[in-house]
Parts: sequence; structure tokens; C-alpha cells
Amino acid sequence: MFSWKTLEEMREAAEKAGAQLPLAEDTSCLRQSWQAGAHAVPNRIVIQPMEGCDSEADGSPGVPTRRRYLRLAAGGAGMIWLEACAVCRQGRANPRQLWIREENVDAFRRLADEMRETALRTTGVAPVLVLQLTHSGRYSKPDGVPAPRIACNNPLFEKDAPLPESCIVTDAEIERAEDDTARAAALAQRAGFDGADIKASHRYLGSELLSAFTRPGPYGGSFENRTRFLRNALRKARQAVHGEFLLTSRLNAYDGFPYPYGFGAAEGGGLEPDLAEPIRLVQILRDELGLPLVNITIGNPYVNPHVNRPADWQPYPLPEDPLLGVARMLACVGGIKRAVPGVQIVGSALSYPRQFAGNLAAGAVGAGLMDAAGFGRLSFAYPEFARDLLSGAGLDRRRCCVACGKCSQLMRMGSRTGCVVRDPEFTNLYKELTKK
Repeated sequence: MFSWKTLEEMREAAEKAGAQLPLAEDTSCLRQSWQAGAHAVPNRIVIQPMEGCDSEADGSPGVPTRRRYLRLAAGGAGMIWLEACAVCRQGRANPRQLWIREENVDAFRRLADEMRETALRTTGVAPVLVLQLTHSGRYSKPDGVPAPRIACNNPLFEKDAPLPESCIVTDAEIERAEDDTARAAALAQRAGFDGADIKASHRYLGSELLSAFTRPGPYGGSFENRTRFLRNALRKARQAVHGEFLLTSRLNAYDGFPYPYGFGAAEGGGLEPDLAEPIRLVQILRDELGLPLVNITIGNPYVNPHVNRPADWQPYPLPEDPLLGVARMLACVGGIKRAVPGVQIVGSALSYPRQFAGNLAAGAVGAGLMDAAGFGRLSFAYPEFARDLLSGAGLDRRRCCVACGKCSQLMRMGSRTGCVVRDPEFTNLYKELTKK
């Protein structure tokens, strides 16, 4: 259990657990600017995409969406990676997921403009804004009930009850998803965002296809086929946008599942990460598709959250010390960073250390494991954390994320989501829902 009062106590706990964590006393490197393609990012703190499930029915940002993002804009992070935004109706994970389209592009433009105005007024600098584009695939629920579009049946998910053939996404549907993604990227540029992320993480469609070893046809089996959707979507998106618009991807480097059911695991190699294919893919993203930036994550928040969201509690017996989970993430992120020079890398899973999260982030950046530090859960709990960290004041432990997982629980309940512990609005909402 997290109980450390000093950085030295955390160092000792990490050493005892066998977790190699670069905990730095000096966090000043996080104030450095860096380059994401043609865009100068004012500091090395990135807000990771965290779904609020609070859009309007037509996919436009709702009032709660605006509240969240204006608080984050005032928080001082150099880059804000906005949450998963569907590229088509079928790709929505719930009826309140953002969905950018021709009819609501002006609503997205107003949000982007307000975020920049708020940031300039409160911090004096404007963050780089990246919109994440997604097709939810097996997690699609556009009308509030499951409507999965899976790459292939997977016994780790389906157990002994395979989904019917009608749930398997066709090659033609995948091609349409590529085109929908390119169209959404063009709309994101029209809306004033600086970049778009073609999402390939956490088992949504772009991620699941990377591990579609057992799928026949042009989108399964070989490495070339399994990466076809991501490569095609990025290529088509590049043709749809113009100028200095940033294209990137939040990419699962390791699913935490054995071969042939997960990406980033060796054949016959059990659950240990094998970065050979992820490294090869990032090299292609750099050399053939010209991506200057990749955001690396691992695991699946719905099945093995200890892999990508280390915590003191999970909805199953903890298989390891959470510090080992943090160390695994850093090893995967750093392994790709070292193997693919010339690509800026955003790292993940930095929220667990609470008030020492900045020390871990600074240590990882200083050690060359990542170029920028991404924070997800912490931003839900403590929207102004970046401003406090960059000022030298440090993080207030009373406002930090405690990794309880209740924000994800709200999402699974079909609710809009936020921090149950730190935000009274969601504390009350959680109480009401759990009573029901």
C-alpha cells in the first residue's frame, strides 16, 4: 500500500520490490520546451486522454466537457491530448462519447478556441492541442448497449462463448474506418486543433488489429497485415490534412496477453514483454509515415488494469507490487525510445506515486526514457497539478489521485465520469449510482 512520506522511503520500497524507478530530486527539466513536429511545446507535461463520457447526443462537447477542459487549460500543461473522439457513429463507446463530424465541427472549434484563450489568460502560454480519434471496436456501444465490432474472437475475452460471425468487423468496414479516420483528422484541423492521434491502444479497434494473429485476410496474420489499418489510416489522414498539422498515435506497445492473443509478446514467451514488433512498427511510423511523435502505453484497463494503471487495489487479487507495474511501463517506453531515435516519445502510468509523480516524471525524462511525461488519472483528480509542479511548489498530496479506480467504475456503470475522491460533483454521483 502507498504509505511513503518521503522520496527516500519510496526509493527504498522500490529497491526492496526490485523495481528500477528513476526518482529525481530536481524536477526542473519538466519546464523545458520541446518540439513536436513543427509545434513548440512549452513544457514536458502532457495531459493524457481520459474519457469524460459527457458529450451531447450529437457528439458535440457538452457543458461538463467544457468545464473539464477549461480547468485543464488553466492548469499549465504544455500539451493537452483530448480524449477519445469517435470517427463514426458505430465507433462510439457510449451515447455520450465525443464524435466529430461536419454538423458539429464549429462546437469543437469553440472548445479549442476557449482552451487557448483560458491558457493564455491564466498561464501566459498556449498548450498544443491533440484530438484523439478512435473506433471503439469491441467496446462499441453507440446506443448504450453492446454492439461489438471485433477483429477476431479471442478466448481471453470471449472465454468459452465466442461471439457470432456477425460481430466480426469485415474488411470493407475496416477500410471505411480508415476513410472515416482521415475525414475526422481533416475536421480536427478545421476545428483548430494542432494535431490528431490515430488511436491504437487499450484494445479498441486500431489496437486489437495489431494482435489479430488468427484473423484471415489482409488485416490479420502477418505483421504487415496486422499493422495495415494503422498505416493506411495515417497515410489517408496525411492526404486529408495540410501544412504543419501534427499526426501521431497513442500506441499499445504491449497488451499484457500471451501470443497469439496480444501484441508485444513473443511466441512461446509467456507474459514477458517482447518489443521487437512494437519497435519495428514505430520505426515504420517514423521512416515511412513521418510521425515525429508517438505516445506509448501498455495493457488493457478493462481486463488487466494493473499493467497500465498500477494501483494498491484491483478488481482481482494483485499479481504484483504496483511499483513493478510502474517499472514495466517505464521499461517498455524507454526500450522504444532508445531503439527509435528521432521520434519524440510521451510516456504513461506516472500517476501512482502521488505527490512524488513529478519526481518520477523528471527522473524518466532526465534518464532519456521519454521526452515528455503523460498524466491521465492525476489530471482528473487535480487539474492544476502541472502549474504547481512547474512552479517548484511540488504536488499537494491531499489533491493527488489515489488510484482507487472509481473514475473507471463510473464509466463502466454507463455514467459520465470524473474523480470520485477529489471532486464533490462526482462523489455525490457515485453515491447515487452505487445505491441504485
